[in-house]
Amino acid sequence: MIDKIDSYIETCPVGCRASLVETDIILAEGCLLRCNVCGQLISQCSQSQYRQSMNEFNNPKGTLPDCDSIERHFRRTSKWLSWISSKLNKPNHKIRLLDVGCSSGAFLQVACRLGFIAEGVEPALQAAQSACNSGLKVHQGLLEDIKFSSHTFDIVTMFEVIEHIKDAYSLFKECYRIIKPGGLLMIGTANTDSWTARVMKSRWEYFDISRHGGHISFFNPQSMRVLAERSGFKVESVKTHSVRFLEKEDSSPVIYRTTKLITELMNFPSRVFGKGHDMLIFMQKP
Repeated sequence: MIDKIDSYIETCPVGCRASLVETDIILAEGCLLRCNVCGQLISQCSQSQYRQSMNEFNNPKGTLPDCDSIERHFRRTSKWLSWISSKLNKPNHKIRLLDVGCSSGAFLQVACRLGFIAEGVEPALQAAQSACNSGLKVHQGLLEDIKFSSHTFDIVTMFEVIEHIKDAYSLFKECYRIIKPGGLLMIGTANTDSWTARVMKSRWEYFDISRHGGHISFFNPQSMRVLAERSGFKVESVKTHSVRFLEKEDSSPVIYRTTKLITELMNFPSRVFGKGHDMLIFMQKP
């Protein structure tokens, strides 16, 4: 086990001043720690492990979908953007949107295509340059370093970003500052209060920093609500979906297909009971 003094995160990223206790989820870096107040799970990886794992995101392709996924990505993103327009009660061309951790701009491309005034922030240099080269307005760096004016955006989005952040509370406070009153914050991340996490534990690849670079902080609906309340937001909704009990490479094809069929049947109840491992959170600034 890595000495906690060397751990990249030493306190709850949500801002709880509570003790961290060991869990039975054992990873190469040591067991995951849990906050006694909000249930946040925290990696014990070292600073050097974290920085090295983040290098995978510094490439021109970034998170652009492959040819087989473009249409599915457009449909899913369009659905989210339609919800945003409806909630803000504004036409697309009057909505200022900021995508934090935008990578090479897959989400921004759809937003711009649908008429949103959209721009992004991306710390990885090559991904940010790729987005700019495709005609998108993307700022290279961390959100807090860009120094946007207060009350600038109607909506800030973050997809698969917050699990990489050491201090989620400070990030949310900056989002609160730059969002207009009545504006929205939309977060996509994993749910550790899911059936997947409960059954798979350390076998769930989402916890594996060698397979998902930078994954160090793992949320659940309760920790998201605590984070929202402390930073000034009101949670509008928490939606979850998807169940998985096996990784494909960890079982025979027959067992994997059988298990996959069972988990597909559990997708609907996972949405109803909030136990899916994919989580989408919508928050509003009063």
